[in-house]
Order: sequence, then C-alpha cells, then structure tokens
Amino acid sequence: MPRSSKAARARSLASQNHLQTVRKIALALPGVEEGTSYGTPAFRVAKKFIARFWEDGETLVIRIDIAHREILIAADPATFFITDHYRNYPAILVRLGVVHPAQLRDLIEESWRRSAPKGLQGPR
Repeated sequence: MPRSSKAARARSLASQNHLQTVRKIALALPGVEEGTSYGTPAFRVAKKFIARFWEDGETLVIRIDIAHREILIAADPATFFITDHYRNYPAILVRLGVVHPAQLRDLIEESWRRSAPKGLQGPR
C-alpha cells in the first residue's frame, strides 16, 4: 500500500476514534443531541452549541468562556489554540490527539453547563 494511502487510513481511523470518544462524553450529558454544524459532527443541548468537529477530524471546537480560553492557551499551546475566526467568539480549538481525556471531559461538561437549561442541570 502506498505511504499516502496508509497515512490517510491512519488519519481516518484516528478521526473515528476521536469521534467515538467525544460522542461518548457528550451524549452521556442530559439533553445532548448529536447533529452537524458546517458539515461536521456537532453536539447541542436545547439547540445551543456545545462542541463540533473541525473539518480536519482531529480538532474539536468547544464553547468556552474567553477568559478561561486564554488561560488554557497560555498554559498549553500544543493542545489549545484559536484562529482569527474564533478570536471574538467564546470557543477554543482542542487538538484531540494530545488533550488528556479527563481534561477533554471537563471542557465538554463545562460547555454543557454554560448551555444547558437549569432544569437539566439539577441542584448544585
């Protein structure tokens, strides 16, 4: 098999693994539904955005407070970043191949808490 085919297959497998991981985390949260956004898998609660896959299949866009985003990017730019497109939007880009699974779960749950109706969140 040519190298480019092997590399493409490996990327596709990694993307599928990332999708399964994110899907498992997101759909475990009350009221979360899977759909699409800009042609990629996305997750919402009460029609509000939580997260979506970037077109490369290896990066996740997650809704996050801008101040928290800046802290994460400063602490770990190998994992977290933004592009100019997201500069004024409360979102962060997460490299799924390097993010720690517990941190990914925390970020998705934080995004869910920002978007979910209080009735779904239960008592605090």
